[in-house]
Amino acid sequence: MMIRRWQPIEPMETLRRQIDQVFDEFKDLSNKRSQTWVPAIELQDTPENLLLRALLPGIDRNDIDIHVSRSAVSIAGERRYPKGAEDRGYFRSEFPYGKFQRVVPLPLPVQHERASAEFCDGILTLTLPKSEEYRHQVVKINLGEMASATPTTTLEAASEPIKSESSAAFATVA
Repeated sequence: MMIRRWQPIEPMETLRRQIDQVFDEFKDLSNKRSQTWVPAIELQDTPENLLLRALLPGIDRNDIDIHVSRSAVSIAGERRYPKGAEDRGYFRSEFPYGKFQRVVPLPLPVQHERASAEFCDGILTLTLPKSEEYRHQVVKINLGEMASATPTTTLEAASEPIKSESSAAFATVA
């Protein structure tokens, strides 16, 4: 029978290597996530259009890909690393680099074939004309002609507009 000396260092070294491997995998996973980013947007409602603005500073207009459908807008592109960035000796960089994609669902249908885009000072502005049925329409109501109307029953009076001293009023119909 052979006598072997017990060495507690071997199991501890194996455990240390396994823990290091877990942390290395976690670090690689977090680096992959940081390679993609999402630009900030704002969506504004005007009477005729929806205006979508995306904040894309430092990105060349040729690196942006835009797709507009009736119900959503997709903005994709890439912010490239500066040439020679590896040689410059950065201590810290919080600028987002790499590919990005943002899909923005629209609250109402738009006429996607009439959409237009403008890119100025790192802000992409998309003008998305609303579909005709969702545009606000203004209707003129002349109250002066109603003064000669005959009195109506209570049920009929509820469906008529309220009479006032002014000769005209404007109402917004959605």
